[in-house]
Formats: sequence, C-alpha cells, structure tokens
Amino acid sequence: MKEKILAAVQSGEKETIVRTFDIPDIPDDAGLLRVEVSGVCGSDWPDYKKYNGDRILGHEIVGYIEKVGKFAAERWGVKEGDRVALEEYLPCGHCSRCRSGEFRLCAATDKWNGGIRFGHTPITEAPSLWGGYSQFLYLHPNSVFHKVPEHIPAREAALALPLGNGIEWTVNEGGAGPGKTVLIQGPGQQGLGCVLAAKQAGTDCIIVSGLTADKEKLELARKFGADFTIDVQKEDIVERVKEITRGEMADIVIDVASGGPSTVTLAIELVKIKGTIIIAGKKHQEIPGFYSDKLMSKCITIKGVRGHSYKSVERALQMIASSKYPIGEMCTHDFGLNEVDKALKTVGGEGEKGAIHVTVNPWD
Repeated sequence: MKEKILAAVQSGEKETIVRTFDIPDIPDDAGLLRVEVSGVCGSDWPDYKKYNGDRILGHEIVGYIEKVGKFAAERWGVKEGDRVALEEYLPCGHCSRCRSGEFRLCAATDKWNGGIRFGHTPITEAPSLWGGYSQFLYLHPNSVFHKVPEHIPAREAALALPLGNGIEWTVNEGGAGPGKTVLIQGPGQQGLGCVLAAKQAGTDCIIVSGLTADKEKLELARKFGADFTIDVQKEDIVERVKEITRGEMADIVIDVASGGPSTVTLAIELVKIKGTIIIAGKKHQEIPGFYSDKLMSKCITIKGVRGHSYKSVERALQMIASSKYPIGEMCTHDFGLNEVDKALKTVGGEGEKGAIHVTVNPWD
C-alpha cells in the first residue's frame, strides 16, 4: 500500500489544490476505503461556490475496503476487499431519528447544524480524509454501507445515491404507482432518477418538463420510461398537462428544478385537487407570488424532502444491477484527481457541456 495519499482539497471559493496526506492509523472500530470512483452531486456546486475551510468534497463514493478494525468488521458486516457504496451520513445510531430509520435527519450528521458527514467535513477534523475526491477515505465508526456487485461498472455504481433519492422522493414520499400521473420538473440526474423510480413503481403516466437546452436529457427521460416530455420554453405547460390528463392534472408533482422558485408556484397550478407536491430542488431564495390559499382551496399536500433512506439506496443498487434500463447513458463525464475543479464547474454549468452525472476517478 502507498505511504502517502493524494486528495483534491477545496482551498477557496471555486478553488482546488491536490495535497498529500499521511495514511491514518486505523483503530479497531474504524476502517479505510480505497476509493474507486466518486460522483459529483449537484449539491457540491453551491458548496464549492463558498468557502468554509479546507475540505475534501465528494460524497457519492464507491470503493473497496482496504483496512477494517476487528470491531468495525463485526459491526458493519464487511471484510477487507469488499466493494461498497457509502452513504454520506454519519449518524449517531441512538437518537429517536436513528432508531426509527430516519438517520439522515440525525443531528450528528446534519451539515446545516454543525454535524459531520462525508464530503463536507473540514480537514482540520482528524484524520482529514472525509471526502471522495481522494485516493483513500477514512471510514468513521458510524459509516453506512451498501454492498456493490462486481459486475456493475463503477460510474453506474456511483449513481446509487442520486437514484436512491429518486426512489425516496417519488415512491416513498410521493406515493407514485399504478393509477397515478407523475409530473417531474427538471430532467437533471435527480429528475431522471425520479423517472426511473416512477417507471419501476408502475406509474401509469410520467411527464417530464425542462428547457430547450435540456433536449438530450428529455430524450433520455423518454428512454427511461417517460410518456410525455414538455419544453416549457416552447409549450404552455399548464395547458399541455391539462390536455394530457384530460383536465385532471397530475396526482404528484416533483420539483427537482434548480433554476429558481417559479417552479414551486407553477407546481400548485399543475397538481390536481388533493394532489401532492414534492419539493426537492433548493431555490436559495424566497418564493415571490406564493399564495398559500391555493393550497387550501385545492387541498394540496406539499412536502419538503431531502436525502434517501437505507432501503431506497438498496433498491437503487438492485435497479442498476438488473441492467433493465440504460442507466449508463447518464454517465456523461469522467475526470481525474487533477481535474476536480473542472468536474465541479462542469456540474455547475461553467465547464464542459452536456453534463448529467459526472464522476471523479482518483487514480487517473
């Protein structure tokens, strides 16, 4: 094994340098992961645009167990050489959220309230190796694992978390399934994950909306099972959905768009009476023209969601392993460790064009 580890460290606003780290000592309750690949999440981009201390980003991590302490091996059910996908969460394991299976909401791993998690924790927190844009990753005692079959290509395995999000939001929270019409606003990686989840759940009608620039993504949505796609810059989406549903509108509207808050108020027009709106795309601003009385008059349920459950990630990996869908077509760009800055800017629209899911291979 190498004596030194290379990692791409965020060193400022939209700045990255490759640094060298020592291999950490691994106690009996922890481990070390040899990173195979790490996906670039859309949430990495807003994090990259601000600087909260030096840190290694990247939390859609797939790799091999390089070292594991004896207590950790028993607790995690893994051994050296196992191929795994990690969740970003490092939950405490004993609070009411953890005990009820909602560990993603545990305060110990809530990055917005000072918790630690993979891909966010600064390198000042020993032993520094907390992100996937690194050759090796420290495995905290509270790490959450999923076994990954060897036949799955690494870049597709890195989609376990975004596709897990799609299953969580579309099926577990939204209730998609037979007899339902689902409208997905935004055909990025999260939106496409929602398409796959809705299709797998047996949803009767799947509609995806996007911009003219999203043409290729909308075409991929069709391949994944969308029945209708709408270019909102060329068609009146409200009238088109009214036409498709014969005036009923959508049972479930899932907003994964990141372009601004207008999709939230639009969702209220697109959802049917007693329908459900899932808000999964952060807007980073207040919503002008939000008229809450419409929620009452239409008896709408509106939910804010984030992240994934353990079960949804397991189901995502099963979907990927089945090869039922051409999921590999989501994997558009791959970068090396020296190109992490370009990888992040590609996701943020300031790098290469046509990105859907971007990965970083730390050995290139």
